[in-house]
Amino acid sequence: MAVNFYLDKRTDKKGDAPIRMSITVRGARFLSSAGYKVAPAKWDAVKQQVRRGCSNASGITWAAINSALARIAEHFAQFESDCIVANRKVDADALREEFIKNFGRVRAKISIKAMGLYDYFDLFTREVGESNNWTRATRQKMAAFKHHLEAFRPGLSFANLTERGMSEFIAFLRDKRGLRNTSILNQWGFLKAFLRWATAHGYNSNLAFQTFTPKLKTIPKKVIFLDWEELMRVFNYEIPSNGTEVMLTDANGHEYKKRVQAAEGMAISRDIFCFCSFTSLRFSDAINLKRSDIYDNTITITTIKTADTISIELNKYAQAILAKYAGNSKLGEYALPHITNQRMNIYLKNLCELCGINQPVTMAFYKGSQRYDVTSPKYELIGTHAGRRTFICNALMLGIPAEIVMKWTGHSDYKAMKPYIDVTNAAKAVEMNKFNALPSAMERPTFGKNRQDP
Repeated sequence: MAVNFYLDKRTDKKGDAPIRMSITVRGARFLSSAGYKVAPAKWDAVKQQVRRGCSNASGITWAAINSALARIAEHFAQFESDCIVANRKVDADALREEFIKNFGRVRAKISIKAMGLYDYFDLFTREVGESNNWTRATRQKMAAFKHHLEAFRPGLSFANLTERGMSEFIAFLRDKRGLRNTSILNQWGFLKAFLRWATAHGYNSNLAFQTFTPKLKTIPKKVIFLDWEELMRVFNYEIPSNGTEVMLTDANGHEYKKRVQAAEGMAISRDIFCFCSFTSLRFSDAINLKRSDIYDNTITITTIKTADTISIELNKYAQAILAKYAGNSKLGEYALPHITNQRMNIYLKNLCELCGINQPVTMAFYKGSQRYDVTSPKYELIGTHAGRRTFICNALMLGIPAEIVMKWTGHSDYKAMKPYIDVTNAAKAVEMNKFNALPSAMERPTFGKNRQDP
């Protein structure tokens, strides 16, 4: 399948040339006008789109035209996929009918007045997503945010987003969607980023968002990690075979039985989690780690989330995990097995429960002005990202300087490290209190006049 756009050689009295298109699907080809015109100097022949910031003689912006061209290309890509699934033959007449049905002249011509806030939001996610190389997770978050906006007000416009309008959106997220204050602030961050972009491109003239700040109480999120003893417990744990009943004890001393399931999945999850805990890698980087990324006991990679290039020296624990899979030909070029984030989270919780990591942990949060305190056993709070947190906290507790840890993790400033530093400072205070538990009737050294000088 190929959809190509190019300019006609002829121009009209205003100096604009028609944008032509060539659509090829399963060997059939259809040539037609895309329904737009633009001056040759404003057309990028390499990118096959209107140059940024330009408009045609009718006042239709580059953003509106490029968005329409992108929709044509996306539609026929899906059309070809549907034809392949249905084993449908295609000819030029079928392509013509498909185009007229979905992109007839009336439908294809979109003026700046016809584009609404949600059209601009789609353009925002497409343009910024491509330029910033958004991950799938980021795109999913943006899609969820758009659903919140649409549920709040289907016909929402930029003019509606006054201080009152934004306050109503915040109240909607709290009362109708049931979001916590921290989640609401995340949604507000997405809205503000979109409005900044729309304002910079001339689509929005309502500047109320620049001075609006939601008044929401929040509590810093507690850093969940495994201390060294817990990490070693997980690392050395011999996972029983499937069907084995294990007797466990909860934090209150009550015994209960748990039947082991998915032992192989737990073993793989344990190895990946521990590898992250010994290297600081994120889950996404660990499962995409290639054997070629490792040389002379050092990992050198460009991270998926931030595109930073980092080097991490391997300690003996990380080397042992890699050695376990070194001869596994099924992994191909990868150093570790593949598993989904969701499934690994389930296995990790089960594994940590088997390892007795069950001390109560209370997480506090606000919904509006109401504070909630939820206490859970620690194993329920362990997920894939806890491996990276485990590395950072244990490294700091070992006395490794923060600036060295940041070289491994890829953090660029101390602001991101502060939560971990706060945790380790609190741990130091607990350790210092061990001196207070020592017997008080100890022989003290003598000073002053009783001191025996040489």
